[in-house]
Amino acid sequence: MENTHENVTPPVEVSAFAPAPQPAAQPRPVPYWHTALLLAVLAGMSLLNTKTGHGRGSGNGHVRIYLATMAYEWVLVGYIWWGVRRVGGSLRELIGGRWQKVEDFLLDIGIAFGGWIATLIVLACIAVALGMDHPGNLGETQKQIGFLAPQSAFDVVLWLGLSATAGFCEEVMFRGYMQRQFTRLLRNRWLALAVVSIFFGLGHGYEGPQRMVLIGVLGFGLGTMSLLRKSLRPAMIAHTAQDVISGLLLRALR
Repeated sequence: MENTHENVTPPVEVSAFAPAPQPAAQPRPVPYWHTALLLAVLAGMSLLNTKTGHGRGSGNGHVRIYLATMAYEWVLVGYIWWGVRRVGGSLRELIGGRWQKVEDFLLDIGIAFGGWIATLIVLACIAVALGMDHPGNLGETQKQIGFLAPQSAFDVVLWLGLSATAGFCEEVMFRGYMQRQFTRLLRNRWLALAVVSIFFGLGHGYEGPQRMVLIGVLGFGLGTMSLLRKSLRPAMIAHTAQDVISGLLLRALR
């Protein structure tokens, strides 16, 4: 009887000394001097706007403010992008990725709407506690920021661009970049959020002390959305909506 031999491929042995797969390289921390310089610029601009009333004037002065503010905020985001990029990071990673499916978009819309309404309720309670519900407060508000109200249809279009710019750029600056930097410094994300929210309020010095408090609380609400969602997208949506509606209300009250 003839013997048959089957060709059997011997199993490949994996060496115990084979190098393990390396995890993806993590970006290095952005140096604190980069953050300090950004804070210095923001503080200087806030002081300047407080003293000059944000450059309020007559005629088309508000249009110049819109355009200058948009340019200024995009320059600051460019500075942040440069700092993050030079240590191996990206703005997309700072924002928290992007939408992968329609459900992600709808979820962010829901979080933005719910978080915004909850924040507005808290803001209303604080406003009452600060005595901002008296009849003369509306006149004071118009005096402080009424010059920013859009007047013509063209102004409204520019205001929409300004609101979208603020919604994106300020969230990247405060709830994205600064939140990360202060979390690393303070080793507590909620304490960092409180500090960043204070800076956010101080950055609106031209609106007066009481409104600065409200803006700081608004910043805390936006930051809470970002921390819980691990993404800036809901806060960007809510921030943009807040600014759009505020501008349209100012226009209606003129």
